[in-house]
Amino acid sequence: MLVVGFPTGALQANCYLLAAGEGEACVVVDPGQDAVEPIMEAVRKHRLSPVAVLLTHGHFDHSFSVTPVCDGNDVPAWIHPADRAMLSDPLKGVSAETAAFFGGRLEMREPSEVRELADGVTLDLAGLQLLVDHTPGHTGGSVMFRAGTEEGGRLVLSGDTLFAGSIGRTDLPGGDHSAMLDSLRDKVLTLPDDTVVLPGHGGSSTIGRERAGNPFLLGLDDRPSAPRRGM
Repeated sequence: MLVVGFPTGALQANCYLLAAGEGEACVVVDPGQDAVEPIMEAVRKHRLSPVAVLLTHGHFDHSFSVTPVCDGNDVPAWIHPADRAMLSDPLKGVSAETAAFFGGRLEMREPSEVRELADGVTLDLAGLQLLVDHTPGHTGGSVMFRAGTEEGGRLVLSGDTLFAGSIGRTDLPGGDHSAMLDSLRDKVLTLPDDTVVLPGHGGSSTIGRERAGNPFLLGLDDRPSAPRRGM
């Protein structure tokens, strides 16, 4: 698997391109601010053909370039429905201070084609199989994408659910700290230790390293399970 990653924009959100190899189809994950040019540079360098854009959540630092990337390549965007509104109203997911910084206006629009993600679904894109894990907490529609096999090469694109040594903040609109702890316990700590973590900000890690040293994960194995809803 070919993985190309680079930080974008003022908040240095990580954008990733995933492909089966050089000269193949690829998916773009989290095209944030000022991401169009570096994405196209990577596409040219590795002779890739984008077939989809995947969003780990709706915050603008991860999604600001989604429309030019999607519409410029005639490909769909995938996002969880709980975060879809942020594609056309990005200030829904930010603090009052951030909104004030932008003068109360930050214009975005949805791409021409938007498809909605669901928990547990496997996406078959660009010759890759990507498993969707819904991990609410940072936002209501946060997800992680898992790829790889038991034979090796397992990775998870964790968005702002999990960082190296930390986790995403839960004090923004749509954030929920209790839901975040449930997501970390049920969707993160259940992954194999050799799974490589590609986070939404900062450097990479592994699940084993985070299990052993991330202060936000310590003791979560003993946290009671969330009550089941519905039937």
